[in-house]
Amino acid sequence: MHHRYDVLVVGAGGAGLMAALYAAKGNVSVACISKLYPTRSHTGAAQGGIGAALGNVQEDHWEWHMFDTVKGGDYLTDQDAAEVFAKDIIDAVYELEHMGLPFSRTPEGKIAQRKFGGHTRDFGKAAVERSCYAKDRTGHMILQTLYQQNVKAGTTFFNEFHVTDLLIEDGRCQGLVAYELSTGELHTFHAKAVILAAGGYGRVFKITSNALTLTGDLMSIYYRKGLPLEDMEFYQFHPTGLAKLGILVTEGIRGEGGILRNDSGERFMERYAPTIKDLAPRDIVSRSIITEIREGRGVGRDKDAVNIDLTHLPREVIEGKLAEITDLARTYLGMDPVKDLVPIQPTAHYAMGGIPTNLDGLCLSDGSGGTVEGLYAAGEQACVSLHGANRLGTNSLGDLVVFGRRAGIAAAKYARQVEYPDMPETGDAQRESVDLFERLRSGSGKENAAAIRKELQESMMNNVGIFRNGKDMAAQVDIIKELKARYQGVTVSDPSRRYNSELIEAMELGFMLDCAEAMTASALNRTESRGAHDREDFTERNDTDWLKHTMAYKNLNKADDVIIGYKPVALKGFTRAFEPKPRVY
Repeated sequence: MHHRYDVLVVGAGGAGLMAALYAAKGNVSVACISKLYPTRSHTGAAQGGIGAALGNVQEDHWEWHMFDTVKGGDYLTDQDAAEVFAKDIIDAVYELEHMGLPFSRTPEGKIAQRKFGGHTRDFGKAAVERSCYAKDRTGHMILQTLYQQNVKAGTTFFNEFHVTDLLIEDGRCQGLVAYELSTGELHTFHAKAVILAAGGYGRVFKITSNALTLTGDLMSIYYRKGLPLEDMEFYQFHPTGLAKLGILVTEGIRGEGGILRNDSGERFMERYAPTIKDLAPRDIVSRSIITEIREGRGVGRDKDAVNIDLTHLPREVIEGKLAEITDLARTYLGMDPVKDLVPIQPTAHYAMGGIPTNLDGLCLSDGSGGTVEGLYAAGEQACVSLHGANRLGTNSLGDLVVFGRRAGIAAAKYARQVEYPDMPETGDAQRESVDLFERLRSGSGKENAAAIRKELQESMMNNVGIFRNGKDMAAQVDIIKELKARYQGVTVSDPSRRYNSELIEAMELGFMLDCAEAMTASALNRTESRGAHDREDFTERNDTDWLKHTMAYKNLNKADDVIIGYKPVALKGFTRAFEPKPRVY
C-alpha cells in the first residue's frame, strides 16, 4: 500500500506531536506514524515537570537556566542549543497553558513551580523553583493536550505501525517503509520531509524506566545507512526507580523535600553535594547511591537499594502533589510513602546521544556540517546536544516542545519549497524489509530472541552501566558481536501475519543490538570521566583531549565494526558563553 504526505512524523510522543502540530500549521499535509495509540506514548511517564525560568515563585532568568544546562551537561552541551532552549522554553510553556494544559497553580493563580535537581539561581548559588508541573503527571498532560491540538489541526494518524526502513538516496530522504500490526502488510510512505521522533533505547538495559517499545528503532535504521550516531556513550541512570522494578520515581519527590537515606538513616547526599544535597544532578546522585550500596550501606534483603524518606512531609503534599508515585508505591511495593520509607535504586532512563541534528532538527551526515536533505529529528531520538554529557531533570520535556516545534516549522517550510523526490518502485523500496521478515519467519535457525535479549540486557547493565572500565567494556564489545551472530539464527515460532508480537520483538532485538554496539564502542573509546560516563580507570575529566562529541558510524565494509569520528562542541551561545570549570555542587 502506498501513501503520500508533504511531511511525515515518526513517533507520537511529545516531540512528534509538537512537530506534527507545527508542520500542520505550515499549510502542508501531515501524517504521524506511531507504534502506539498516541496518548500511550512514553512521554506520559514523565512526572516531575518542565523547566522554564518564569520566575513565578522566585526570581529567575533564562541565563541562569542556560548556565545550569551547560554545567549539568559537564560542558559538552552545545551552548548555542542551550541558549535557544533557555529562551524558547519560556514562550513554549505559556503556549501549552493557552492550549489548555492544566498546570498546578500558585495561590495567585500563576503556573506553580518547584525545585529540581541541578537547577539554581545566580549561577549556582542555591536551588531555585523552576519546574512547571501538573501534580506529578506533567508528561501525561502534555500528551493529552498536544494530541487534542493535532486532532483539531487535521493531522492524520497511522497507529500501531512499525517503521522498518528509511528510504534515502543520494543524500535525500524520500520516505519510509512501515509494517502495519493489524494486517501484517508493509506500507510505503512517500514524503517531501520526514521527522524522526520515536524516543530512546532504554530497553537495552535490564533495569529501566523505559517502556517496552523504546528499542531504538530509528537510531538503528539511521546507523545501518552508514550515518552517524552522536554521543552514544552518555546514558543517564535516573537515581530513583522503585527497587527491583525500575519504575520511575519522579525527581519532584526530592524537589518537594524528599530525603535520600542509607541503612543507618543518614542523609548521605550531604557528603557528596554539600550545597544542594539531594537536588544535585542525576549523574552525581546515581553514583552516590551506588557508592553507598557498594560500601555496604544499602537497604533491603539484597542491600542493593537506598530509601527515599517523605514521612516528614504533610499528607496533603504527598497525596496531592505526588499522587502518581504514591499510588505506584502502594500498588507495587505495598508501602505507603506517608508513613514508610520507600526503597529505590538507579534505573536506566534517558539517552543524551542519538541522531545528530542542527538547531532546526535537520539531520547531520557527518561531523563537519553535512546534512541529509529532507530528514529531521527531535526529542530523545535526536542529539542537538542540548544535554551534553548529562541531562538535567525537566529539560527533556522542554527539549520535546522546543525542538519538536523547530523541526516541525523547518520541515513544513522545506516541504512548501520543493517537489516530491523520485521514489523507487514499491518492490524495490520494500526489499530490505521483506528480506528481514522472511528471514525471521522462514529461517532454519534455532536461536531464541528472548534469550538473546535477556543476555544483552544483563550484560549491558553489568558492563556499561553507571560505573565503567575498559576491561568490562572490551568484554562487552565481544559479547555484542557474539549476540549479533546468534541473532542471525533467530526464527520466530508464530508464522501468522496479523498482530504477531513475536515477530515485532524479534525485529526490535536487532535494533537494540545496533544501539548497544554503537554505545559500547563509543564508551570504550572515550578515555575520561564526564557527566554520566564515569570510568574507574580514567577518573578525571579531560578537556584537552575530550572536549568534543563522538560520532559513531557503522562500518558498511566490515561486519560488527564501528568507526569513530568527532564533532566540535559549540562553546559559545549567541549572546552568552560559559568556560568549562570543575563541576562542584
